[in-house]
Formats: sequence, structure tokens, C-alpha cells
Amino acid sequence: MVLSLGSGKADITYCWFDLGVYLAGRFGMSMKPKQDLETVKPDGTPVGRLIEGVVIRYATTQIDDRGTLCEILRPDWNVHPAPFTYVYQFTIRAGMAKGWHQHHQHDDRIFLSQGTVKVVLYDPRKDSPTFGLVNEINRSELHRSVMVIPQFVWHAHQNIGDTDALFVSMPTRAYDHSSPDVFRLPLENDVIPYKFEKKLGW
Repeated sequence: MVLSLGSGKADITYCWFDLGVYLAGRFGMSMKPKQDLETVKPDGTPVGRLIEGVVIRYATTQIDDRGTLCEILRPDWNVHPAPFTYVYQFTIRAGMAKGWHQHHQHDDRIFLSQGTVKVVLYDPRKDSPTFGLVNEINRSELHRSVMVIPQFVWHAHQNIGDTDALFVSMPTRAYDHSSPDVFRLPLENDVIPYKFEKKLGW
């Protein structure tokens, strides 16, 4: 199953709306409109269930006439109990994806600083209460956040904006160059029930 947080996941029937209008006019057939599902609460928080162990902590960007300031992560926020051991930044070019990988010895803590991206997560952990769940989460510099992704959870990032996306990553374990704790699958695979598609809209 696919769980979409934020703007929602298009049902395939939306792709046939124009065809339905054509058939209705040509042959007198009718198409019943479909009501949107609830995706966020009145305060803006998503209603869908996150994969077990995934945490999203939204940040406040302070603005004055000189520029902006945004705190990324503090220990007293209790986002994750592990201490800070390693920090790096990475980018994803517009229209590109960095995909499917998981870690076996550390959790990710990833802050989105600039850009607009779609993050897709898949829980393969058989002992997890969210085993088999897919999360599709849109993140933007308009509402910056840090996301915790537990070890063994597959994740991929797709830049859906028109500029480079900039991330600050603070994993719970420093990178081991001699034995990287990174295990990958291609974007197209038969393990994760998700397909990256470029859609006009829904």
C-alpha cells in the first residue's frame, strides 16, 4: 500500500478524467466525481501514519532585514537520543533522484535546507508494526525540517523542484570509507512496491 503525506497520492482514475468528459459528451456516459480524502489536520500536520521510528521535526526560519537563520537540530529537542558524531552536506540536482538505499548500523538524521523534494520510504522490517508500509513525503525549504530515518528502512530522495536541493546529514555513525554502511537497490526493482513517475498533475 502507498501512504501519501501532504498533498496526497493521485488515484489512477484521475488520469482518465479527460477521457470521461469526452465519453460523457460523445455517448451520454457519466462519470461520478470523486471526493478528496483528508490528508492534513486543521493545524497542517499529516493524518497518515509514519513508518515506525521515522520522526519529522519542523524548524522555524527566523527572518530579518539582513537575511535568515534556522536552527537545524538541538539535543534538548529530543528528536533522537544519539549524540552528534558526524555531519556532511549533499545536493540533488533538479529532476534527479538519489535512490533506494538502507543502512544496517546507523540511523539517518537529514535536514532539508533548500529546494523541494519527495522522500519515499519503505519498511521491510518484518518485526515492525508498519512492515510493508510506503511513505511518500514532500519536503520544502518553505517548511524546513529534520527527518529521522531508522536503519534498515529503504529510502530515496527525488528533487521535484527546479533548483538544486541542499541537505545537511547528521547520521548517528561516522562514514566508514573502508566498509560503507550503505546497501543499494536500483530505482526500478522488484523489492520495493513503488515506481517513480513524472506526472503532469492530478
